[in-house]
Amino acid sequence: MKKRITAMFFSGTDTTQKIVRGIAKELTELAELIELTELTDLDEMISFNEMDFTLPEAREQAVTYTKGDLVILGVPVIAGRVPNVLLKYLNTVRGQGALGIPVVVYGNRNYDDALIELKDIMEDNGFVVISAGAFVGEHSFSKELAQGRPDDRDMAVVREFTRRIYEKMNTDQSFPDLKVKGMKPYRPYYVAKDKQGNPFDFRKITPKTSSSCTDCKLCAELCPMGSIDFEDVSRIIGPCIKCCACVKKCPAEAKYFDDAGYLNHKQELEEACTLRREPELFS
Repeated sequence: MKKRITAMFFSGTDTTQKIVRGIAKELTELAELIELTELTDLDEMISFNEMDFTLPEAREQAVTYTKGDLVILGVPVIAGRVPNVLLKYLNTVRGQGALGIPVVVYGNRNYDDALIELKDIMEDNGFVVISAGAFVGEHSFSKELAQGRPDDRDMAVVREFTRRIYEKMNTDQSFPDLKVKGMKPYRPYYVAKDKQGNPFDFRKITPKTSSSCTDCKLCAELCPMGSIDFEDVSRIIGPCIKCCACVKKCPAEAKYFDDAGYLNHKQELEEACTLRREPELFS
């Protein structure tokens, strides 16, 4: 068993965090429970570590793991792919033979090619990918789409997934190439359309701030892109990836979107994606 298990994630509204942390902690506890009966040297005990790279400052330095590590790496799905704003950073995360588990979390529409893309990134950077998973979390745009997920049913799947990972690590040391769902070359990013069916530039849409804002600065502190002006939180000074951390975590509910294209896209997703989608595991 590896000596260090790391939960590594980007998670604006905490759904990816919950899944990745759940896998890592469950695996750590399972390994410790079993190994306590087998090991007498406490220096050999499993350790749990966490690397939250949601905020900009956490993505400023490269990270390197080794063969003594197992890394569960999780990102949200944006437009069916790994968020392009994370690609530069993810390519500075080096595996050097560490075991890796890519995890993507999507809002009940589809994860398209995000999982195979994240798997490729990890392998290209020296990780040995042994398992992978696509999970569902409450959609960043909506409080209705996949509401409250990951829920108890999802976390039960996390526990089952963890058991599979542990068994694989202790019975199979060859780790042949893992097959996951997705296409290569990757499909283009999913494109939002207006009511007339015409594509529009979703990237330019930014949140507004209502008069209920108390200027607590929490939105500026939580923005994963560092794009909310700390001196004037109503000003957006950088890219907005629509993670909605500022919207969902504002204690005064002062952040909102009013763009017609955004609202139409949100409504279409809520109407078209009501059927509950379940996690998909690859091991």
